Amino acid sequence: MPVTTTTHASDVAQVPPRSPKKPFNPKILYATLILMGIIGTGVYFSGRNTETTDDAFIATHIVQIAPRIAGQILRVWVNDNQFVKKGDLLVELDPRDNQALYAQAAAYLASSEAKLLQSRFSLLSSQRNLDQCSADVTQAQANVENSDADFIRNEDLRNRGVISQRDYDASKALKLGNHAILEGRQKKVLGARSDVQMAEASVKSAQATVEEARALLESARLRVLYTKIYASQDGYITHKNAEPGNYISSGTQLMALVSDKVWVVANFKETQLRRIRKGQDVDIHVDAYPNLKLKGKVDSIQAGSGSQFSLLPPENATGNFVKVVQRIPVKIILTNLSPLNAPLLGPGMSVRPTVFIHFNNK
Repeated sequence: MPVTTTTHASDVAQVPPRSPKKPFNPKILYATLILMGIIGTGVYFSGRNTETTDDAFIATHIVQIAPRIAGQILRVWVNDNQFVKKGDLLVELDPRDNQALYAQAAAYLASSEAKLLQSRFSLLSSQRNLDQCSADVTQAQANVENSDADFIRNEDLRNRGVISQRDYDASKALKLGNHAILEGRQKKVLGARSDVQMAEASVKSAQATVEEARALLESARLRVLYTKIYASQDGYITHKNAEPGNYISSGTQLMALVSDKVWVVANFKETQLRRIRKGQDVDIHVDAYPNLKLKGKVDSIQAGSGSQFSLLPPENATGNFVKVVQRIPVKIILTNLSPLNAPLLGPGMSVRPTVFIHFNNK
């Protein structure tokens, strides 16, 4: 038998009427395409007029602090990461041994100067003796000339019978005596000259000894000064391994002094250098401080790739050759680094420089 189903109006779901479909508006598509074109063009020209690299880092001057003499550390005046000024005292060595050497050198110099003074007095005395001997020779020569003349005259008188043989013999004896005196005094002059030469040599030797003593004293003075080690530049103390009481030898590294004047070394590919020039503006992103906005300028480009200055430079003359794009270090100086931000940057920190290429660079 047929089944009759009764449907109530409340059991039928209410279906909302469909809204009429909006017509397609081509202006939206055009605007979207134009916006994408502008963005793409900007990205293209932006990349076209910049050069960037991730192979870049902060660099600065690093001075290795080491003593010039051996000794025991008496006191260390600085701590790790402390900022110091040029001329600040860093390390002090025990000065007593070197002070004793200085006193010994000073005494040696005083003794040498006294010997030099004595040698000069001896030279002066020898010169005076030589002068006196020379004067005696002059007098003896005059006496010889007079006695020779008298003898010749007396010999003539004797031959004529004017004087006696006795007077003649006396004149002859006087002549011979004066000749003997002259010869003796001439020998004294030779001896006096030899004494002067020896005295002069003694003075020169004493002068050399004094110069040696002065050099030793200066060396000892410097060794006393070297017991105090000072900062050679402004910067930060790092890698400190100096402790009071340690005995250190000359040249032992005690700490490193890192300058607060930093710059960027960017290793660009050689294919990027075609448009990079000195003086171009640079934006620098520091990995450790993303919000730090640094500005710079290209300072210089190294004459040669970095690999050429490595411990073992490449040698491509033998074997199979694989061409590798080389990287050239470019120095970038910072132009807006404030004293507040300078302590944040240290050597070796990674940065990303972007060099802006001017349109007139071909």
